[in-house]
Amino acid sequence: DGLLAAFDARLPFTLTEGQRQVSAEIFADLAAEHPMHRLLQGEVGSGKTLVALRAMLAVVDTGGQAALLAPTEVLAQQHHRSVTELMGELAEGGMLGGAEHGTKVVLLTGSMGAAARRAALLDLATGEAGIVIGTHALIEDKVRFHDLGLVVVDEQHRFGVEQRDALRSKGKQPPHLLVMTATPIPRTVAMTVFGDLETSVLDQLPAGRSPIASHVVPAGEKPHFLARAWERLREEAEAGHQAYVVCPRIGDEEEAPAPARRKAAPAEEDAERRPPLAVLDVAEQLGRGPLAGLRVEVLHGRMQPEAKDDVMRRFSAGEVDVLVATTVVEVGVNVPNATVMVIMDADRFGVSQLHQLRGRVGRGSAPGLCLLVTEMPEAAPARARLGAVAATLDGFELSRIDLEQRREGDVLGQAQSGVRSSLRMLAVIEDEDVIAQAREEASALVAADPELERHPELRTALDALLDAEREQFLDKG
Repeated sequence: DGLLAAFDARLPFTLTEGQRQVSAEIFADLAAEHPMHRLLQGEVGSGKTLVALRAMLAVVDTGGQAALLAPTEVLAQQHHRSVTELMGELAEGGMLGGAEHGTKVVLLTGSMGAAARRAALLDLATGEAGIVIGTHALIEDKVRFHDLGLVVVDEQHRFGVEQRDALRSKGKQPPHLLVMTATPIPRTVAMTVFGDLETSVLDQLPAGRSPIASHVVPAGEKPHFLARAWERLREEAEAGHQAYVVCPRIGDEEEAPAPARRKAAPAEEDAERRPPLAVLDVAEQLGRGPLAGLRVEVLHGRMQPEAKDDVMRRFSAGEVDVLVATTVVEVGVNVPNATVMVIMDADRFGVSQLHQLRGRVGRGSAPGLCLLVTEMPEAAPARARLGAVAATLDGFELSRIDLEQRREGDVLGQAQSGVRSSLRMLAVIEDEDVIAQAREEASALVAADPELERHPELRTALDALLDAEREQFLDKG
């Protein structure tokens, strides 16, 4: 009856079947002799954080510490807020009013003041803090753990294997590793890229979540559609809900010359030649025009951390009607009262990014609406991509479309964007069965002959393929 039991007892809702099942898989891994290596994929909003938190509490129950690594400060702060809210007095171990078997939950980010940072580092080194949530500041040399037992990495595609590894090397023995991503990865890609990770999938949304309707708004051909979009947003705000407007850039940067692109049709060229819409300009135009009278605020990555946190806090508290932001809201931001998202120049974002962004609305009981605004002509490939996003809420389906369009990233090595693929003769998506079979064969072969002494020609081929860098990369993964 430790921390985990006390936590489960105070949860105001029951876990979904999927959450229970994935938790069971994780607890079995934690009890095994060798460290866990698990990839947790979950649809946007499927409750991955809760599953990860229960794993972290189980590790704290056994006397270890758990670290959650988040890609941005906004997300680290959000995680810290939601974890401490979920845990209540259990997160106040050692403090007045804290529960007897509580622990301390600390936040560690690059922009913290020196005193707060020293206090957090001390709590980690003495073991006073069982849970730490932070950004890559956690990886710095100065950070010492009393006994690091579990590393949870949120949004895997934002971290290189290097960073993941740097944090894991802080344990006395290798800690357990749980990697979470809301960008669904087709099974074969998971097998090739994260071949060493067991995979769990959460595909059930918690009860009470509403579906999200998505529509493409062709602002170039039908400007009145865009006018209607702003009316729709205003209606939602007047009904007491909130909205996001997402833009590709901030607007205070120097104009960079546009990179040369493939030859495009004239209408497509116009849409591409124009600089992407910017948060600061759009916020000003909306505040003066279609959304006059509503409380409009901006959020972007170059704001001071306190200012960012303040805007997010006020938006969460319902004191801001419309948040005009860059993709800093893409991951993990949770405001159940937000029901509309308008994405400007949606053709400038990738498929999985759009899916992630859309997951920020419809998190409460009111249905969500996502409007993808574009000036691309109907025949442009970018429009087809937006149509695909509007047509399905299934992240796995979208990740296949995304892969077919982008090609798989170089599976070995850090090239992640995917134009040249080092998989000769095979395409990850079409050859799913071959890859699955190859993986089984390879595992069996290595189990029987770890040094490949009975397969000298294979050994030679491998030596030729793996230079030192790739070999290190595989070891780290």
